Amino acid sequence: MQALERARRLAAEQPAFDAHTDALQRALDLGHDLLTVTRGQFDLPRARQGGCGGAVLVCWVDPVFLPAGAARRARDLIAAGHDLIQRSAGAIRLIRTAADLAAARRQGSFAALLGIEGGHALEERLERLEEFHGLGVRVLTLVWNNHLSWIRSCQPGAGPEIPGGLSDFGRQVVRRMDELGMVIDLSHAGEQSFFDTLSATRNPVIASHSGCRALHDHPRNLSDEQLRALARNGGVLGLVFHPGFLDAEARAEEARVRESAAYRSLAHPNETELFVLQGELMQSVARPLPLSRLLDHIEHALAVAGPEHVGLGSDFDGILRGPRSAEDAKGYVQVAAGLLERGHAEQVVRAVLGGNFERVLLRVLR
Repeated sequence: MQALERARRLAAEQPAFDAHTDALQRALDLGHDLLTVTRGQFDLPRARQGGCGGAVLVCWVDPVFLPAGAARRARDLIAAGHDLIQRSAGAIRLIRTAADLAAARRQGSFAALLGIEGGHALEERLERLEEFHGLGVRVLTLVWNNHLSWIRSCQPGAGPEIPGGLSDFGRQVVRRMDELGMVIDLSHAGEQSFFDTLSATRNPVIASHSGCRALHDHPRNLSDEQLRALARNGGVLGLVFHPGFLDAEARAEEARVRESAAYRSLAHPNETELFVLQGELMQSVARPLPLSRLLDHIEHALAVAGPEHVGLGSDFDGILRGPRSAEDAKGYVQVAAGLLERGHAEQVVRAVLGGNFERVLLRVLR
């Protein structure tokens, strides 16, 4: 049997789970109907075609909404997620508990979790966390690229007022997430923030959309020490599909395109539409990154963290392009086929596709 046929069979048995997708922003800002094929990278028809049976639908709160509009923006994105699920007439099931996930699997529904990317949506108020939990949010990326008063991101530029890792309030956020049954996401977190969180939580965590720093020294990627610590915690790394996080030459290629006259001439009053236009240009003119490079990162994580701690977190619709054969949501099954071609056992491929993330969800969403 050919690798792609085997991969499709495996995805039918264990559907892929994507730990980080940003399509809700396009649904809210551009009216994209994710129940149909859209101009974006992720929608339900292509996800199904690619063997994907579940995803975290992320509410990314742009820091431009600070200081007073971050929570409101999060609520608007959450409402877009609920609207999508309601209109799906059962094709998509909102996952609040482990029982919901089990029911989605039995019924063949797409398992959707609502997540918030960026702890600044809490507006430094613990009651916001409880509000969002009540609205169905079950994943929080503690920090985005902007440093917060209670947690440092992986980016440079933090002033002396920013803690080296988690502040006391940050530890309160972690403990309350444990109590509520919310998944802690450490992508974007600084190293000390990463380790402080592991010390503060009693639950497995995720790094939903990151790569391996040993293969590309990018601040958004995890070191081998972090990968081993994530494994000891029982957590999972979601390998990001963004070429600029996976490969130094791809990052340079994207910088070259950004400096081109064609890219610099793009303009639109809607920032989300502008990002779509930039992505369409980048995908069409940038030198493609082979899928093999994403597979390299998956294999490195498997070797360092172990086969129980690796999954997929594409960042679709939050990135300008994907690697060849995984440019959009049809590509999950191609990733599985690539791993099979490299000789990985079907049990390992099932775990990477979705089994590992589902294990964490069943543990945390009790």
